[in-house]
Amino acid sequence: MKFAIAVFSPAHAPSSRRALRFAEAVLAGGHDITRLFFYQDGVHSASANVVTPQDELDVAAQWREFVNQHRLDAVVCIAAALRRGVLNDEEANRYQRPAVNLPIPWDLSGLGQLHEAAQVADRLVCFGGD
Repeated sequence: MKFAIAVFSPAHAPSSRRALRFAEAVLAGGHDITRLFFYQDGVHSASANVVTPQDELDVAAQWREFVNQHRLDAVVCIAAALRRGVLNDEEANRYQRPAVNLPIPWDLSGLGQLHEAAQVADRLVCFGGD
């Protein structure tokens, strides 16, 4: 089965951790993840500037490791990212901002990527949000 997974909450939220555990279980079960899509406050999971207290799980780092390890398509919504100051090199230059905090493996793109993932996947599973 092919899954598309959308994460709407930041890394420190329980739903982001549940999304990660679900994604791990999907792959462990022999299924595929067509795309991970981070939207709304979920874009903070991709920021290189997230600093997690020592007594908490660093879920943002776990997401990064998971995406890298499995070479997954991980998309961060560009509109939500810009609104929250999550910028790759291109957008930092475009808006004349001094800092870049969206490292590899993340890609900035629009909501069309979520729509496409939902069309290609057998299931779209969403975590977090209002």
